[in-house]
Amino acid sequence: MSEPEGRGRPGVAMAGRWASDAHRHLGVLPAYPFYGGPAVRPDLGARATVAELIADMDAEGTGRALVIPNYGVPDPDVAFSFNELVLEAAAADDRIRAALWVSAKEADAERTAKALALAGEPGVRALKLSFLLGGRVDDPAGQPHLDAIFAAARQHDLVVHVHTSPGAASDIDQVGQLVDRYGDEVAIHLVHFGGGMSGHIKLAGARFFDWIAAGKRVYTDLSWAIGFAPRWLAAEIERRGLGHDRLLFASDQPWGDYAGEFAKLSAVTGDGELARRVFGGTFAGLYG
Repeated sequence: MSEPEGRGRPGVAMAGRWASDAHRHLGVLPAYPFYGGPAVRPDLGARATVAELIADMDAEGTGRALVIPNYGVPDPDVAFSFNELVLEAAAADDRIRAALWVSAKEADAERTAKALALAGEPGVRALKLSFLLGGRVDDPAGQPHLDAIFAAARQHDLVVHVHTSPGAASDIDQVGQLVDRYGDEVAIHLVHFGGGMSGHIKLAGARFFDWIAAGKRVYTDLSWAIGFAPRWLAAEIERRGLGHDRLLFASDQPWGDYAGEFAKLSAVTGDGELARRVFGGTFAGLYG
């Protein structure tokens, strides 16, 4: 990918080669006593303003980015409040696309309806769904809300961007049901490739490729992926001749480490066609 004119800052190492980042957050969370400890703010790189986000992108060499409301504290109002901020970011710089925070929880129905009313706004390319703040894929009370989220995604040709991590409501056994139900018509981005050992093995071992072969519109990234997973996934893509157009680079800033995620994925994709797709081409097709 060529470097856009006028971007970047002299003297700053362009580690990202103008890569496209398919997952980063905007907004500063309040301190919270996670896991019964003292109130802390572990996401040190969180940014409160669009100007700070753009400065980070310039310093990294990030050519395009999907920007998502920051979340993590168990207060849904915080995550929903950042929807306006990501819309502001998308309006400020044509390198930025916005993902709106939505929820399948019955308690969040009114907030989600307001978010879905913004789905047609310029720059919106995704809806962000996570069960870390509650709810489950298999909760009957949440099914009408999931249907509404995916209907909006289908109507506006948006990606549904879903967090995965091992166990509980975010396990791939749970989240994978969304691919089975909705993946024929809606693009689904499975963040973190299952998020850990069990998820990686379930996905790379067969499930991810089975979905692709069945025509499901499923995508993933390797942020948070543990040691063996990037090598194995790249090897399986080559061996099967499938999935080369379904993997994206994602930093998960500020919860992830941009340089580390970039180095990890660069090491297994090399500098050929797979790398061109992972660091730019697939993002362009999926997020614009």
